[in-house]
Amino acid sequence: MILGAVLAGGRSTRFGSDKALAVLDGQTLIARAVALLGRQCSAVVVVGREEAPAPCIPDWPAPGMGPLGGLAAALRHARDNGFTDVLCISVDAVGLDDRLLGQLFPSPAYVESQPVIGLWPAHAADAVEAILRGDGKHSLRALVEATGARGVTLHRPPANINSPDDLAQCEEAIHGL
Repeated sequence: MILGAVLAGGRSTRFGSDKALAVLDGQTLIARAVALLGRQCSAVVVVGREEAPAPCIPDWPAPGMGPLGGLAAALRHARDNGFTDVLCISVDAVGLDDRLLGQLFPSPAYVESQPVIGLWPAHAADAVEAILRGDGKHSLRALVEATGARGVTLHRPPANINSPDDLAQCEEAIHGL
């Protein structure tokens, strides 16, 4: 059983408003992310929000820990609820398709251009907890090193929406403008 996890706890400071609620091609970024994972996973959670189109869980151990805190929450949830793996994406990763799980399988694996996108075994919760409790660098790269995850280059790299201009460019690309 694979748990899909949308990391959506960022502050969207570069975007200027709640990025998860930004609309692309008639659908919010968060709804797009949940739908993508819903087609590939047994269940989907949204990490770092209180309201979403899927069950929400808080970052671990606390908000403001960045993507690693979101992934830690998802891995702990997966481990405690009988999931074998977590397919994780950020709310602003646009252009991923239904082949993502197959491209990352088997775990642990991550997308080289955006390490927040990855397939992680639920037992990696122990490794991420140790990183967050330790004095070293609290980063996804540290988790990659701790788990021996392999980097994967996707056939089509996803867009990463950090600004309204990025969103507009994605909209133009979708509609061929």
